[in-house]
Amino acid sequence: MNKLNDIMVSAALLWIGFTASISFMEAWLKFRAKGVTIPIGLGIGRLVFGALNKVEWLFSIMIIIGFIYWFITGNQQNKNGIADLSFTFGLILFILIVETFWLLPGLDKRARLIISGQTLPASSLHIYFIGVECIKIGVLFYFATQLFLFKQK
Repeated sequence: MNKLNDIMVSAALLWIGFTASISFMEAWLKFRAKGVTIPIGLGIGRLVFGALNKVEWLFSIMIIIGFIYWFITGNQQNKNGIADLSFTFGLILFILIVETFWLLPGLDKRARLIISGQTLPASSLHIYFIGVECIKIGVLFYFATQLFLFKQK
């Protein structure tokens, strides 16, 4: 149980690291590099955020497997704790689904149009994405903390 918990905590913390480094550093720093134009930066961003999304799903699957194992083995020393963890992780999954099926496709479409030379009106989609990323990192941190403390019980 402790080893499984450690894997789940590690997955959550690595997820935070990947998201924070890409969303809050790479995303805007690439545009500061000499010779990186808006179309080149958007092309890089499309590639990197597509890869990040796949890695996030991998981390979520690792955590889901942990929950499944807890339920299959009946090794539920604290059913209320597992319910709280499940609710928190459900919120993280909801955020990931919103990003995967609404925000990222919308941003990807805008990026492709800008890369092709079109001028688009302003959109709030990017602001929504930044806000959701902040919320996701906060909830992931809370989840990792819950998992860590759960292990101690």
